[in-house]
Amino acid sequence: MVHAHSWLRWVLLFIAVVAIFSSLMGWLSNKPFTASNKRLGLFLTITADVQLLLGLLMYFFTSAITKSAFQDFGAAMKNAEIRFYAVEHILVMIIGVVLFHIGKSKVKKADSDIKKHKLSVIYYGIGLLLILSRIPWSADRLGF
Repeated sequence: MVHAHSWLRWVLLFIAVVAIFSSLMGWLSNKPFTASNKRLGLFLTITADVQLLLGLLMYFFTSAITKSAFQDFGAAMKNAEIRFYAVEHILVMIIGVVLFHIGKSKVKKADSDIKKHKLSVIYYGIGLLLILSRIPWSADRLGF
């Protein structure tokens, strides 16, 4: 499960960057919001949901780090690595995924193509920045 979660992050990051770049170009060039833009938003939210589901399964059922944190949460908060996984990583990732969904919903309701592109860039961009800020880039050495 750890390997799937680790590899799926690259798919998620790729789709997010493509979706943001595509909408940024559409916004700056005053182009229509196409079916391709809509599909990118859909693929982004689906990939983020699968990634979140894998993460939650590990968090609650298979992670030795979170099991350790739950035994003594006070002590866990004093350890930066344990706190990262027990609180920071999961919280920020959930917020990022929620922002992807809010963005997709707002895009669907927007009344102009420019507004759709702009909302995609803003919500997907903020979600991506949050996610990037809490990816454990050195997870392989931590044994998560």
